[in-house]
Amino acid sequence: MDKKKIENILETFKDLEKKLNNMNSQDFNEYAKLSKEYSDMKPLVEKSSEFIKLQNELEDTEELVSGDDLEIRKEAEEEKERLKKKIFKLEDELKIMLIPKDESDERNAIVEIRAGTGGEEAALFASDLLRMYSKFSELKGWKIEIMDISQTDHDGVKEVILNISGKDVFGNLKFESGTHRVQRVPQTESGGRVHTSAATVAVLPEANDVDVEVQDKDLRIDIYRSSGPGGQSVNTTDSAVRITHIPTGIVAQCQDEKSQHKNKAKALKVLRSRIFEVETKKKEDERALDRKTQVGSGDRSERIRTYNFPQGRVTDHRISLTLYKLDQILNGEYLDDVISGLITDSNMKKLAE
Repeated sequence: MDKKKIENILETFKDLEKKLNNMNSQDFNEYAKLSKEYSDMKPLVEKSSEFIKLQNELEDTEELVSGDDLEIRKEAEEEKERLKKKIFKLEDELKIMLIPKDESDERNAIVEIRAGTGGEEAALFASDLLRMYSKFSELKGWKIEIMDISQTDHDGVKEVILNISGKDVFGNLKFESGTHRVQRVPQTESGGRVHTSAATVAVLPEANDVDVEVQDKDLRIDIYRSSGPGGQSVNTTDSAVRITHIPTGIVAQCQDEKSQHKNKAKALKVLRSRIFEVETKKKEDERALDRKTQVGSGDRSERIRTYNFPQGRVTDHRISLTLYKLDQILNGEYLDDVISGLITDSNMKKLAE
C-alpha cells in the first residue's frame, strides 16, 4: 500500500481536528457533521498511524540487514520478516476500511415481507420470516415496529411492513432483499410430500423529510375501513389510510392503528422510503452501469436463499453458503453468520474492482 496515501489520510485528520477545535459550537449542524466525520475516521487513523510506524521500523531494519556484523544481520532478517507479516495483515485491514461505505448503511430500515407462491404454506413461511427478523432485531438491540400487517385465518402473514431502528440496520439487512424459498412438508399434507413455496423480502433505507420532500398537492389520500383475516372488520370506523404519490404512482397504506392520524403518519413514512429507494436506485444504476459489484440485484424475482426443513439446512445461493442450523437461523441466532458472509463477499468484490 502506498505510504504517501496513508500520510494523506493522517494529514486530512489533523486538518479536521484543527477545524473542530477552532469552530464556533453555535453552528450546531456543521459541528455535528464534522464530529461524526472525526469519529468515523478515528479507527482508520489509528490503523494508519500503526502502518506508518511499522513501515519506518522496516526501513530502519533494512539498513541493519545490509551491515557488516553477521549476528546483527541475522537478527535483522528475522525482524524484517516479522514486520513484513504484520504490515501485510495491516494492509488488508486498511483496504477493507478504505472501501467507500454506502451512505444509507447507517439508516434505519423499512422491511416488507410478502407471501409469494404457495398459498397458506407461503403465508406461514412469511410468518416465520417475520419472527426471524424480530428475534434478530432483539439480539441486535434494535427497536422493531409493525407498520402494517395482513394476516390469514391460520396464523399466516399475507403481508407485513416493519420499521426497524437502531445502529447500522440497513447496512446489516440490505442483502435480505429478494425471494426466500422454503421446502418442507405442510401439516395438512397426509402423504408427507415436500412442498416448495416462497416469500419476498424488500429492505428499504428509511427516508425522512429532508431526503424526500412530499407535497400535499402530489398526494391522493383514501380513507377506508380496516379489515382482518377472512375479511372480518377490525374496527368500526374508517381509520385505514392509503396514500398514492401521483407523480410516481407509488402507493403505501396502513390499517394497523385505530387512529386515522397514526395510520397516515406510518403510511407517509413507508411512502417516503419507497420514493427514496426508487431515486437512490436510479442514481446507483447510473453509477454502476459498467460495474458488477452488487451482491444480487435485489430484484424480488431473484431467489436468494432456500430454507430446507427435511435436511435442516439454509443455503444462500449468492455466496454458495450452506449452514445446517435452520432452527437457530429462523430463531435469529445464526442469521449474523449469513449476513457477515454476504458483507465480506461484497467487500471482496469491491476490492477486486
